[in-house]
Amino acid sequence: MSESKLKVVVLGAGYAGMMTTKRLTQQLPAEEVDITLVNNHNYHYQTTWLHEVAAGTIDVNRSRIMISDVINTKRVQFVHDTVVKINKEEKTVQLENGELDYDYLVIGLGFEKATFGIPGMDEHAFSIQNVDKSRMIRDHIEYQFARYRNEENPDPSMLTIVVGGAGFTGIEFLGELAERIPELCKKYDIPRQDVKIIDIEAMPTILPGFDEQLLTYAKESLEARGIEFKLGSMIKEIKADAVIVGDEKEEIKTGTFVWTGGVQANHIVSDSGFELTKGKVTVDATLRASDHDEIFILGDCAWVMNSETGRPYPPTAQLAIQEADVCAHNLKTMIYGGTLQEFKYDDKGTVASLGGSDAMGTVFDGNKLYGMQAKVMKNVVDDRYLFLLGGPKLVLRKGKFRPF
Repeated sequence: MSESKLKVVVLGAGYAGMMTTKRLTQQLPAEEVDITLVNNHNYHYQTTWLHEVAAGTIDVNRSRIMISDVINTKRVQFVHDTVVKINKEEKTVQLENGELDYDYLVIGLGFEKATFGIPGMDEHAFSIQNVDKSRMIRDHIEYQFARYRNEENPDPSMLTIVVGGAGFTGIEFLGELAERIPELCKKYDIPRQDVKIIDIEAMPTILPGFDEQLLTYAKESLEARGIEFKLGSMIKEIKADAVIVGDEKEEIKTGTFVWTGGVQANHIVSDSGFELTKGKVTVDATLRASDHDEIFILGDCAWVMNSETGRPYPPTAQLAIQEADVCAHNLKTMIYGGTLQEFKYDDKGTVASLGGSDAMGTVFDGNKLYGMQAKVMKNVVDDRYLFLLGGPKLVLRKGKFRPF
């Protein structure tokens, strides 16, 4: 890298990091600005597809995209390494295998599971966090089926799958399980009634914030396919073979517990001295960190406030992609002059997959969609991101509407 050029470093190749890098390559001249992307894998993955990987309804490689396939590595220096710490005052990033200095920094390091201090959560809970952890869930569930089929006196709890949380990820994962479990039952010659899938949610409803009609549709769709719900029930403890629920300390024996009940910013953010509010950094309207105008924080690491409601926007892929556009614009403005842009979320709607050809949600001005119509819209949303990232070739290779 040239010492005379400005240095922009992007940490993390999630939705925000990838799209910011893509936009920066389009807006900043190579002869004046060096761009570096740091990630601990040489691939980007579709976080919003991980529930499918975890259930085993799509192949793991379908969710992964090699960074070099969509980012011009002649224009961007890609560093395959793990971030250890950000030194804000020195303007350096410590990596496991070196150090980088920067003039401008974009932090998009993603999320970790939030355990809320529940005993046993770290030790005994699976979580849908990344490709490898999602693949572990898939393999573990199938292993439980194989054990059940081959042991002489199998424990019924081997085939009890408990999901903690009924937010977006939890509901979409349940939908995929509803599709996958009958296939595993057929593969291992196990009656479907031997399998229990139980969702435990502390709130009295699933998917807080969704329209009541949509929630009713989603819950009835999942229950019709064998999903049980325990709403208004708090998880008190996770054991190696059981979940303890409620003040009465009800014990639910289980061979698989998957936690989807909350996320927080990557621990590197707090380790680096950023002040957290409920696990994330509150950024200003231009997506910058307090007292450090040269640092942008995006995606699951940041709370971006909605000025109309006074509450943070929910952290979604749609939000992260829009943040990337504003971040790239503001970076260019800080280098070359102009007016900084304040982030305004353009809510195009939200659609939740319920497995197979079923889904529900709203689009544009709150128009409700159900069933196949909603599923088609969900696939359109997924493919749109692939198009923005890698054009029509990537859609043909990885998209939900591939012709082959």
